[in-house]
Order: sequence, then C-alpha cells, then structure tokens
Amino acid sequence: MIKLIVSDIDGTLVPDGSHKINPEIFDVILKLRAKGIQFAAASGRQWVSIESIFQPVKEKIFYLSDNGAYVGCHGRNLFLNTIERQTVMDMIQEVRRTEGLELMLSGPDVVYVETRDQEILDWLIHGYKFQVQQVDDLTKVDSEFIKVSVYRKSEVEAHTVELRARFADRLKITIAGEMWMDCMKPGINKGQAVKLLQDSLMIKPEETMVFGDQLNDIEMMSQAYYSFAVGNAREEVKNAARFRTDININDGVLKILKLLL
Repeated sequence: MIKLIVSDIDGTLVPDGSHKINPEIFDVILKLRAKGIQFAAASGRQWVSIESIFQPVKEKIFYLSDNGAYVGCHGRNLFLNTIERQTVMDMIQEVRRTEGLELMLSGPDVVYVETRDQEILDWLIHGYKFQVQQVDDLTKVDSEFIKVSVYRKSEVEAHTVELRARFADRLKITIAGEMWMDCMKPGINKGQAVKLLQDSLMIKPEETMVFGDQLNDIEMMSQAYYSFAVGNAREEVKNAARFRTDININDGVLKILKLLL
C-alpha cells in the first residue's frame, strides 16, 4: 500500500518557473490523505513558493524545499541544513568573476540577490513567488544560508563546469534545469530529505511513490519502489526511475495519482 507520495514541481507538475498548476490536484491530495496517504512537494524552490502553489492544501502537505535543505510543513520548519559561511563567501567571489552568471542565496525564509536585472527580479517575485530581498553586497548579508543558486539564462550546466569542479568537495551541487545550478551542504539532496520524512513517519521505500524530471530528482528515485519519470524528463532521470508517466503539461503526475483513488 502506498503511504507517501513525493513530487517535484518544476518540469514535473508545472513548466519551469510557472505557478499555474491543475487545481484538480488539490482535491486529489485531500482524497489521498483521507485514505492515509501523505503528500510532499520536493523542489529546489523556497518553501514560501511551494506554499503559494499549494495554497488550498498548504496545511495538509509536507515541504521538501531547497532540494532537501529545508524540511517542514505549514508554519513549521522541522529540519534545516545550513552551509558553512566561508564556503558561501568563496562561491560569491567565484561567480562574480564569471560573465553571464547571477547568484541567489537562500536563507531559511528569504532569498537574497544582487542582480539589477528587473526581468529576473520580476520572475523570482511574480513567477516563482519567492520572498526576495535585493541587496547591494551578498557578502554583507547577516543570515545563515541553506542553498546557493547560480543562474544563467540558458545552458547553465555547460557554463559552470569549472565552478562545479572547484567546489565539488565543499558542496552538494546539482543541475536543476537549463537555468539553475543549486548548491547545498554536502550530503543534502531530495533523496536524503525523502528518507528523513520516511523515517519520521515510519514509511518504507516500497510504500513510497516519487515523481521527477531533472538531475536534482535522481537521488529520491532510489528512495521509492514506485519511482516515476515524467515523459519530458532528462534521460538520466528516466534511466534512474522504475516507471514513466505522461509529460508534465499533460498532467502525467495527476493521471497516476487518480489511479490510486
């Protein structure tokens, strides 16, 4: 019997950077919960963004945000994994030396940016629905950090090869789409967050179902027998998953969830 469902958001439930989700999923989540099945949203997004998307059921789901660096539920942070500050400062300096890259630092509740690009700011605030604070100098921000995100308008993977190599032993680094490279504390990923939730709820991998599409979803595929890659997923994710479903814009996840009812 399935007792836990975990789904990525961008590229899996919605197009990257979108905030529009099929509202039918809210009713399905409530019906699944009535059957004793928990739902968790696992994303590189900030928890504020996850809560905004799932507003009608925000008190009924778990948040595995910032690629597992934050595990919580409505109004409550359960587990927080912070990055050593000097590592963050060193990453800021390296990114500043690389043309075409922008940086976003995630605190527990606020994301900090230096960018003056209004298009990026509007996207973060109105697209992702992040809680954003624009600052003059990221190195002066007085906060603990749970994620460092590097943004490029396209092909971020190809343009961060040296950066990933330089910090490979100091950060858990993953590619989250064409535009984002996410960095967390070593050992932190969505799979680790799923395991943490499973252990807390006494749920086994064979009682778990997960959905994803990007490289930052691969670790959680091994935490569930019922691991699904959506049809638009990267090949690496399809190879890691045990099953496949329809593409995100055709509600591939929702189709599988409705079968459980």
